[in-house]
Amino acid sequence: MFGTTIILAIREIRRHLLRSFLTILGIVIGVAAVVTMVTLGNGATQAVSDQISSLGSNILTIRPGQGFGRGGGGPRPPNFDEADVEAIRGQVVGVSAVAPRAQASTTAVRNAANWSTTVNGTTGDYLTAQQWPLDSGRTFTDAEEQSGRAVCIIGATVRDNLFGRQNPLGERFRLGDVACEVIGTLSRRGQSGFGGDQDDTVLMPIKAVQRRFTGNREIENITVAVNPAYETATVQRSIEDLLRERRGIGRGEPDNFRVTDTQQIAETLSGTTRILTMVMGAVAAVSLLVGGIGIMNIMLVSVTERTREIGIRLAIGAVAREVLLQFLVEAVVLACLGGLIGLALALVATMVVAPLIQVPFLFDPQINIVAFLFSALIGIVFGYFPARRAASLNPIDALRHE
Repeated sequence: MFGTTIILAIREIRRHLLRSFLTILGIVIGVAAVVTMVTLGNGATQAVSDQISSLGSNILTIRPGQGFGRGGGGPRPPNFDEADVEAIRGQVVGVSAVAPRAQASTTAVRNAANWSTTVNGTTGDYLTAQQWPLDSGRTFTDAEEQSGRAVCIIGATVRDNLFGRQNPLGERFRLGDVACEVIGTLSRRGQSGFGGDQDDTVLMPIKAVQRRFTGNREIENITVAVNPAYETATVQRSIEDLLRERRGIGRGEPDNFRVTDTQQIAETLSGTTRILTMVMGAVAAVSLLVGGIGIMNIMLVSVTERTREIGIRLAIGAVAREVLLQFLVEAVVLACLGGLIGLALALVATMVVAPLIQVPFLFDPQINIVAFLFSALIGIVFGYFPARRAASLNPIDALRHE
């Protein structure tokens, strides 16, 4: 009997194809919107996680101030110095690499080409800490770091804009007024989790940058790589205690520096993206309710149109339960068809949009199944009232209906 009911429902839907399509349009849009939003949101979460991970794992970044900026209202927190770097390297257990960094913005010039970039003064430990391999060439020697020689390692963006397809190794170009010899090129990394181009950089020995660009011996931030055998949180507390002592911060006074764990940043950003995905999915799900109301309205019209048919069925022996089941199945079939079409549209939309917004396409069977089942539930909930109304008709009054 159930199979016969489904066949009757499909036959009734085929009799009014245009009306049936307009009826399920709300379900189609709702399912497509929910699945598309959640799929793209999952892709964005994965993209953020991958970009943060590209900064390196088990990495601590130490900056002056209580946030990413210098803080506001009070005096400017002091930068770090070489003694701080040596203290962290020698006194904190679990540290595998410590890389100081001093930065300056400048213009790189070679022949007729020029490019505005950032020069980062650091040591060879920076590449170790960041797990950033060279594409070609070599890193700084101890002699070059000690003497502050003007040698540099360039990122892929700088290489493309200054040298094109030419091999830059051994070539010279100017950073502002400083002539620099290229001794290595960095492998390509792309955008960071904060929207910056990681490949738009030039690395030089920190003493060269301090002497020729910043004009002081201050260190703006320190990158620390934690040995995987140690807990990152434990090493972080040790660094904080050491720096509080070195910077003369008394008990109860706030830190004038910040130690940031890249893993914590990744988890925070990923959590925020997931929440936004859930909110967008919930907003899109409202259209499913609108689609359910549309199904209920059309089914009520269908009950009115088929009142005599219902009366005949009841008069020749059909029970109310069978009439209720027939109309309820029609509503569920309509909703399921809308769900299937919506899933197909969502699949096409996400495959097209994901590359445009530069996020990975992550097919999630769970959200697709949930969206389809929810569309079927919408059919049951909003189809029950019209079906109940059809089943409760009096056969005599139904046969008299014009």
